[in-house]
Amino acid sequence: MLITDLIRKSILELKPYSSARDEFKGEASVFLDANENSWGSPYPIAYNRYPDPLQKTIKNRLSALKNVRPEQIFLGNGSDEAIDILFRVFCEPGLDNVIILPPTYGMYAVQGNIHGTEIRRAPLNDHFQPDVPAILSLVDERTKLLFLCSPNNPTGNLISSDAVTELLEKFKGIVVVDEAYIDFANSVSWANKTDEYPNLVVLQTLSKAWGLAGLRVGMAMSNETIIGYFNKVKYPYNIGLATLAIVEQALQSEAQYRSFVEQLNADKSILKIELADLAFVEKIYPSDANFILVKVRDAQVVYDYLAQNGIIVRNRSKEVNCENCLRITIGTTAENEQLIALLKGMA
Repeated sequence: MLITDLIRKSILELKPYSSARDEFKGEASVFLDANENSWGSPYPIAYNRYPDPLQKTIKNRLSALKNVRPEQIFLGNGSDEAIDILFRVFCEPGLDNVIILPPTYGMYAVQGNIHGTEIRRAPLNDHFQPDVPAILSLVDERTKLLFLCSPNNPTGNLISSDAVTELLEKFKGIVVVDEAYIDFANSVSWANKTDEYPNLVVLQTLSKAWGLAGLRVGMAMSNETIIGYFNKVKYPYNIGLATLAIVEQALQSEAQYRSFVEQLNADKSILKIELADLAFVEKIYPSDANFILVKVRDAQVVYDYLAQNGIIVRNRSKEVNCENCLRITIGTTAENEQLIALLKGMA
C-alpha cells in the first residue's frame, strides 16, 4: 500500500506555510524575524515569543513514554484536531467516505459532516465488538478512513486485538485506533505497531489519565510519512507557549499519573459493586476506561433525579444498543459515595 495514493491530490501538492521558527536552524539570542513584541508581555512568563511549532521538547519526552520516535508524533488541540486533520489530509469533500462503528465517539461523524464526507456505519455487535465482514462489505475505492475506538466510548471496552489486526491487514485505507482511555486498560498500545502497519494511526490524549483536559492536548502517532502530512496542514503554532510549559512540567510527574490511574481503577471496582446492589440496575458492562456504562430500568428517570440533586451523568439511550444506558465517569471517592447515597435513596 502506498500511503500517498490515499492522500488528497491538493494536499500532496500543497506548499505549507513556513513560519519563522520553521526556517531558522541553530541557536540565536536576538529574534527579529517574526514581528513579535520584543519588549515582552505583562506577565511573569515571557509570552511575547511564538512557541516551537513542532513542540520538540514535549515530543522527546513523549517519545520515551510511548516508545515511539519523536518524528512519529503529532501534537494537537485535543484529539479532535487530529481527527479534523485526518479528514483534511485523506478525504476529498463530496467524493470520499469513512466508516464508523456505533455506538462510538460522536466527533468522527461530526467531522465527517463538516468536511462533506459520507459516513458509513457498521454497528458493533451485541458484545460491542466489530463485525469485520460487515465493515469490509461497506468498503469501496473511495473509502479512506476506518475509526476504531478502543477502549470504546461510550461502552468502555477494548476492541479485540484479533479484529484490529484483521482490519489492519484487509482494510485498504487508514485504520484509526482512538486510544483516549488506553491508560486505564491492561493492554499494550497499538502505537507500538505503527512501523509494522503503514496504514495505522493511533490517537491518544493527555486529557484523561494525565488530568490535563483543560489544556486540550492530544496526539496522533503513526509513521513519519503520515505525521509529515499532519504537520504540513496544521496551523503553524497550534499549541500555545503556556500550554507547552505546563505539559512539560506535568510529564515529569509520571508517578502522579500512575497514582491517578491506580486510584481511579480501584474506585471503579468499588463503584461497580455498589451499583450492582441497586434493584433498578439491570447490567454493568465491562470497562477498560475511567467510566462505566450502566443499563437501568429507566435511564431518563435516573438521569433527571441525579441532575435535580446536582450530579450530572450522560444518558446514552439514543446510541445503538445502549437503550436505557447511563455513562458514569469515575469521580473522586467522595463523589462516588455521594452518587451511591443518592441512588440508594431513589431505590
